[in-house]
Amino acid sequence: MKTKSNALSAIALFLCAVPLARAHPGFGPATGFDSGLEHPFSGWDHILAMVAVGFWAAQLRAPRLLPAAFLLAMSLGALAGHLTGPVPGVEQGIAATVFVLGLLIALQVRRPAAEAAAWVAAFAIFHGVAHGAEMPATAGGLAYGCGFVAATAALLAAGVAAGTVAARHSPRAAKASGWLIAAAGVALAAVAIF
Repeated sequence: MKTKSNALSAIALFLCAVPLARAHPGFGPATGFDSGLEHPFSGWDHILAMVAVGFWAAQLRAPRLLPAAFLLAMSLGALAGHLTGPVPGVEQGIAATVFVLGLLIALQVRRPAAEAAAWVAAFAIFHGVAHGAEMPATAGGLAYGCGFVAATAALLAAGVAAGTVAARHSPRAAKASGWLIAAAGVALAAVAIF
């Protein structure tokens, strides 16, 4: 029981900073792989969404398909974002994906794996467009892209691990995690609007 309480407290503390977060504050000059590797960790929106995709994938027992669909669609979105530049409404779309993923986890929504993969691929487009549009001109495109794909894969794997542990040991903690992620999505939407 103490472990469940500690896990929920850690998640709540982690999410308390969400309203204060503005995505991607920057780490100085972008140089390539290292900058791409850091980028997904620079915004709560991406961290929460990627971990949530992995978490939901574990709930659905599709721990490979959903993360793979997310990575592929995010990569295509990043290419589009790099070519088009910033697109209005992307940050609000990202916040919405965090909210929806939180609800999917909290309500333990069961969908066929192929359908769920299509959902997360659609969500990933928003994240990819944001990554691509934010890629500095000083960064080597391929190296930068490889870095953020590697970081995204790590966050997805962390979500799968968390979702697997929660499914085995504490379904209530899994639901609570989903509600916290959904609440963070609302907070992120408020930040994106103002």
